[in-house]
Amino acid sequence: MTEHIPTPSALRGAPFGADELAAARTDLTTGINRIFAASAMSASGHGNISVRLPGHHDLLAINAGELLRPWPADDLRVGVPALRTVNDEVVVVNLDGEVLFGTPSPSVAAILTMHVGVYRTRPDVSAVIHTHSPYATSYALAATSLPARYEALLVHGQAVDVPVAPWAPRGTAEAVRAIADTYRAHPDTYGVLLGNHGLLVAGDDAKHAASLVVAIEEAAVSSVAAQPFGGPVPFPEYVNDLDLRLRF
Repeated sequence: MTEHIPTPSALRGAPFGADELAAARTDLTTGINRIFAASAMSASGHGNISVRLPGHHDLLAINAGELLRPWPADDLRVGVPALRTVNDEVVVVNLDGEVLFGTPSPSVAAILTMHVGVYRTRPDVSAVIHTHSPYATSYALAATSLPARYEALLVHGQAVDVPVAPWAPRGTAEAVRAIADTYRAHPDTYGVLLGNHGLLVAGDDAKHAASLVVAIEEAAVSSVAAQPFGGPVPFPEYVNDLDLRLRF
């Protein structure tokens, strides 16, 4: 990974410093690495991740482009995804969606309002990750909530079923509103399935959100695999009296 350290002139007039930006970049790359290491991503590797800038509750750092750097077209290793490195280029936006630093790719620019909308709806969270994790996305395509019947979900704070936000075109006000409405209707959920699209997970920090993406994908894989045997069974009632949450 090539670390991008902004020059003092690049940050002149910005309401944050280089150290804060570096800390946010580290959080982002840690989350990205965790998801890819667990093979919880789709083959395309498409996704996006954001975190609150340390010390600035109203500023967000978001990946500027694809999560992994592409290989040059003439590089013979282009067919070996495991050799690709994390793209640590970021943009900083405020909660109005205004870009204060960096240049987002067209793909990322289209989803800035989705991330902003989650932070506005859930002021308690400090990271948001969107993926097309294959098995979780299969539940999204079926507009079917994912049952919280896998213990790792509880360990990472997802003690309720993962609900589905109805589909609307990517990046539109309708899509942002559908996601916000789903979070409001399910205040105890961190994860939301995006109808006909993918997975969105909020978290206490990037490490938590990434771990929950992995747990949700594992839950989806195992839930599908359990169908021939009768499907996942609920936890005993007394699980509600237990605190199984892992605090990072």
